[in-house]
Amino acid sequence: MTLTVERLVRIAMANPINAEITSRLPSLGLNQCMLTAGCLFQAVWNHQSQLPPAWGVKDYDVFYFDSDLSWDAENEVINSAQRLFQDLEVNVEIKNQARVHLWYRQRFGADYPQLQSAKDGVDRYLVSGTCIGLDIETGEVYAPNGLTDTEQGFLRINPKNPKPDLFDQKAKSYQARWPWLRIVETQS
Repeated sequence: MTLTVERLVRIAMANPINAEITSRLPSLGLNQCMLTAGCLFQAVWNHQSQLPPAWGVKDYDVFYFDSDLSWDAENEVINSAQRLFQDLEVNVEIKNQARVHLWYRQRFGADYPQLQSAKDGVDRYLVSGTCIGLDIETGEVYAPNGLTDTEQGFLRINPKNPKPDLFDQKAKSYQARWPWLRIVETQS
């Protein structure tokens, strides 16, 4: 099997929660709105493991980009999303990528650059092959590192966010759920 963009979308939308979220998100009118992270790449790993599409998905991440950097503006979006998705009984994590640099140090103990787009947030996942987002407006898949690592189960550190300790923790967490995944050590 070759993991094409079309196949990725088909596999991800086999999870009815993904399909429902993508159909409802446009009503929020968010700029650069993307469904991203585990609900997409984990659907592929589940498909390859003959597991249900939603198995192991802890939350459904949505990124958007709004130049209003106030907490009040983001909180209003979070509350609107909670009302919109409350019947799905899943955790939808919605984050304004323009604001991440304001709270990241306090939460994770490290600096974070000010991002210029929602795609910039996708670019910074710890594991290279998990950098995947689905643009809600266009339906296009954003996968800056391609889909080969996702398809082949390679977990390698993302050179755009090289944090070896956090990467190791994340990779081992994935490997515990999908034992066939392989951690690829980078050459220094």
